Amino acid sequence: MKRPARLLDMPVYPFARWAKHIQAARRRGSDVIRLDIGGPDLPPPDQVVEALCGSAHQADHHGYPGYRGLPALREAVAGYYGRRFRVDLNPETEVVALIGSKEGIVNLALACLDPGDLVLVPDPGYAPYAMGAALAGAEVYPFPLRPEQGFLPDLDAIPQDVANRANLMWLNYPNNPTGATADLAFFSQAVDFAQRHGLLLCHDAPYCDVTYDGHMPPSLLQAPGASEVAVEFNSLSKTFNMPGWRLGMAVGNAGVLASLAQIKSNVDSGIFRPLQEAAIQALSIDPTWVSERNQIYQQRRDLILEGVHSAGLEALRPRATLYVWARVPPGRTSEAFALALLEQTGVAVAPGSFFGPGGEGYVRLSVTTPACRIREAMSRTCEFATAQSTLEPATWDL
Repeated sequence: MKRPARLLDMPVYPFARWAKHIQAARRRGSDVIRLDIGGPDLPPPDQVVEALCGSAHQADHHGYPGYRGLPALREAVAGYYGRRFRVDLNPETEVVALIGSKEGIVNLALACLDPGDLVLVPDPGYAPYAMGAALAGAEVYPFPLRPEQGFLPDLDAIPQDVANRANLMWLNYPNNPTGATADLAFFSQAVDFAQRHGLLLCHDAPYCDVTYDGHMPPSLLQAPGASEVAVEFNSLSKTFNMPGWRLGMAVGNAGVLASLAQIKSNVDSGIFRPLQEAAIQALSIDPTWVSERNQIYQQRRDLILEGVHSAGLEALRPRATLYVWARVPPGRTSEAFALALLEQTGVAVAPGSFFGPGGEGYVRLSVTTPACRIREAMSRTCEFATAQSTLEPATWDL
């Protein structure tokens, strides 16, 4: 059977390949501790589950649900943005419900790009930014995120001819995989950059409510003029521990969202109504629930930082996200280090190279494992490190 050309240059999703190493380790009898995947291990709020069940028991809630999301869901999204960010959204035109933000990211490329268009993507970064562009036939220009700049892009360093030709740019803060955060001053610079070069600015913000030490990341849409040139993607996956529910939203520029909705109306039939009603409940939850959950993650983050520090690895101290971004010892690639750690100790971390060439030399560790297992993983990692050539202990604050 003929394979379409669009698949020939598309690599296998790296975490799908990594899963085979996990399976092989388990077959050998290894007690694998997974710090490689950022899937929340804690349950969502009880009232969210109850809302789902209650709606599912309604006989008339099982039909086709509509394409843009229930009006009440779009109003709930707008209400959340108003409370959390002081951003006013028109729920009729500036909100689209998504079957998870990943779906929206890829469909946005189909909605906004033609073959030969150019997309600016962060390196390291989340793979679907580039994969969506590839499916649309567009070209990709990676811009680097460097530690000396706090893993923020140097917008002025993007060549003028590249910036002028670009149609779309992706940002992601709080950042996966580095854990870096951006302030409103940077977002204002990014909006100005988009306005000067006539491009669409897309911001992926699923970690905006997974925060530590009192940090409160802003929304890109708080920057003056953002609604003219930008859309923001968000998700209930990380904020409310609902990754498998596949619930997200795109907000911002009405014209862009109309194009996205047009694509979606041709490729999906909307979100199951009981899921939407559960999302409405989640978006109205008392913020105390999120704060208490974040305290659990913060304890786990601190255990990981203590462990990698004791193992002699440099590690970022994140103020948000589910991740710690740690530099591997010299002389090893990211994947070689991670594979040796997995095979010799059963501790699974994500190679930084999975996020692009700019991730080489790092590994990503997730806080989505109970504290007792993290302690065991860090103990094994320290034992592993004693047999290796390691760096001097250091921790960077972002």
